[in-house]
Amino acid sequence: MGSQGSTILHKTVSYAPHALPARQFDQNTTEPISFYLSSLEELLAWKPTSDDDFNVATMPLANREPPLHSKRPRTLVCHDMNYGYLEDRFIQGSASRDPYVFYHWQYIDIFVYFSHHPVTIPPVTWTNAAHRNGVSVLGTFITEQTSGVQLCEAFLAGEAAAYHAVAVQLGRIAHFYRFDGWLVNIENTLSEAAARNLPLFLRDLREQLHRDVPGGLVIWYDSVLPSGKLQWQNELNEKNRVFFDACDGFFTNYNWKEEHLERMGAQAGERLADVYVGIDVFARGEVVGGGFETDKALRLIRKHGFSAAIFAPGWVYEHLGKENFLQNENKFWGLLAELLPTHSISTLPFSTCFCLGMGTGRFSAGQEEEVRPWYNLSAQEIQPLFTEQQAPGGAGSWLCTRCSLQDAWNGGSSLLIEGIIPPEAGHVAVRLFSFQLPAPPKLFLSLLYKLEEKLPEVAVALELTTWDSGSCRVGNKAALPGPATRHQPQPLPTPPPQLSGLLGGCGRQSAAGWTRRCYELELRDCALHELSLILSRHQPGQQERRFSCRLGEIRVLDADGLRSSLPQGPSLQASQLLWHKGPGPDQLSLSLTLRWSYPHSQARCFRIHCQGRAGPRGRELPQLLGVAHATLYRVVGLAVPEVPPTESCRVEFFVEPVLNEGVAVDRSRWGRLVLVYSDPANTSTY
Repeated sequence: MGSQGSTILHKTVSYAPHALPARQFDQNTTEPISFYLSSLEELLAWKPTSDDDFNVATMPLANREPPLHSKRPRTLVCHDMNYGYLEDRFIQGSASRDPYVFYHWQYIDIFVYFSHHPVTIPPVTWTNAAHRNGVSVLGTFITEQTSGVQLCEAFLAGEAAAYHAVAVQLGRIAHFYRFDGWLVNIENTLSEAAARNLPLFLRDLREQLHRDVPGGLVIWYDSVLPSGKLQWQNELNEKNRVFFDACDGFFTNYNWKEEHLERMGAQAGERLADVYVGIDVFARGEVVGGGFETDKALRLIRKHGFSAAIFAPGWVYEHLGKENFLQNENKFWGLLAELLPTHSISTLPFSTCFCLGMGTGRFSAGQEEEVRPWYNLSAQEIQPLFTEQQAPGGAGSWLCTRCSLQDAWNGGSSLLIEGIIPPEAGHVAVRLFSFQLPAPPKLFLSLLYKLEEKLPEVAVALELTTWDSGSCRVGNKAALPGPATRHQPQPLPTPPPQLSGLLGGCGRQSAAGWTRRCYELELRDCALHELSLILSRHQPGQQERRFSCRLGEIRVLDADGLRSSLPQGPSLQASQLLWHKGPGPDQLSLSLTLRWSYPHSQARCFRIHCQGRAGPRGRELPQLLGVAHATLYRVVGLAVPEVPPTESCRVEFFVEPVLNEGVAVDRSRWGRLVLVYSDPANTSTY
């Protein structure tokens, strides 16, 4: 397997114990992990090192419409699950069979990773998933109980330099790990001196964060009062307004009633959207709604113009169980969807394979290449809008979309669309994505789908809706009058020559039953609005037609934005090598860190392969080790051949970039590192 540039590294086998820091690496496996800080001393002593690189988010915060800082009411989700840092702490993923995933990002604006550790740094996998969807991510700075009293006294009760040092460190941490701010939760009593300095600390933190993270947020949780007394108000009022004035937002406690909302309007003034009214999904205490009645609380909050803070939506996982989690998750958010404004995609290229960040196996080009459960939220792709429509007369659901782990094109899941084509209409439309951006002069679209049954009378197509600007033209034709125009472009029999590598297989069906359709649209002075899937019958019928259709991938591409040249192949380096005997006879276990350089803006991820050879034993088959979402990857416990006497062995590592547009990268442009290793105890002679 050739490559443009190869690195050859010679190493001798050494069985010295590893010295990787426990904060960033699991001490049993040396896998990279996310972490929190447990004390004020740890916070003040924090300094980034190269060992922290795994924890730095690689996905920049995507643009969304409307933007976060508009005046409309927002939706915040506060994640709280068993103190956090469970399977999601493994940066390169885990083999969890029943993980908790959140994927309804299109309905929310802010995600708070909450735990009861003093400094909760969001696991990088959550930040990557949220940022891909344009959602801001906050960590949590929390003090509580007796230890919280002691911590607050240590930095709040003295001179300004003490609380300023904490503000500086919190700003630096958010900047370095690339998340977007802090929820501050002081849930313990304060001395008079500490209470007096608290608003000053919040202002200092806000100023520091805005310097370090432009557009970042500091949100205060309704808890302690200016007197230092711990007394939740369940509203914004004169007793706690000083904290609201010092921060970007105010998160109320959960035991409110509508009269609290009525009073808060005057307090908030023009900052209604900066008040996040708390909803406890577990419905603890005297609360409105909760569980599958969370929509009751949300309706009241929206009625009064406030933002909503949905706390612990993992209720559907923790309380209802893991077995039907995806079904219950869709039910929960389906009840809220009509009350939550959806966000629009505002940049191209746009591509998704509907991966949830989990799966029972890994799929590549429709073929299952690895059969084992996996979980990594960094792999999660943008999901479609929620759809569930009832049949006329209320006879039952006739159109719904849901995620499926049974079959996929790439990643670990596909989008399953099930429903009925009624005889009177002859077709159904499924709204998938909302856009809000000017249309490029030439647009390419690609759809990959699979009908679960052979239904020759059912046709599948894409429909694009554009907003008319008065001069919108499609090709040489002016758009029809009206607020929006629907376009059903004709599929291309073959892709244009410049896109043959990108859109190969147009019009053909794979052996696994996947069909790719490619489309081209020339637009002028138009704005993209919606993308829908149309399922229709070729001939009208007297009876309804049930269907089941899977979507494996959708791409919307700006023809002028496609690159004609690809970056050079990554140049690999290896470090932090660890050797152990076993796991089998004549075998060694190897762990090492691979690093490389590559433009972050051009690759969505990297596939890591290896291939080994042990002297006269011949060459092993290539093996997929995993997927990296940064330009580094920790190989853990790789079984390689033991070195025979007077010989050396070699193992080759390959890094395959997966580009944003889906272009297949030739193997000559993969990164390649050849590790030649020998055992000094066997008197190597290379």
